[in-house]
Amino acid sequence: MDSSPPTGTYPTNPRLPLLTLPEARDAVRLLMALADDSSEGREARELAADVAGRLPSE
Repeated sequence: MDSSPPTGTYPTNPRLPLLTLPEARDAVRLLMALADDSSEGREARELAADVAGRLPSE
């Protein structure tokens, strides 16, 4: 069995975020629009809070 570490080639281009900051803010707004007292609404509110907590403050 080979005990050497795995090697590979990695792209040299900078990695892009999955969402831009404006897109993430829009997602938070949409999630808050879905928030209500249903179980899905509570989950939307919790996810919105989690995402909003990770966004940089202005």
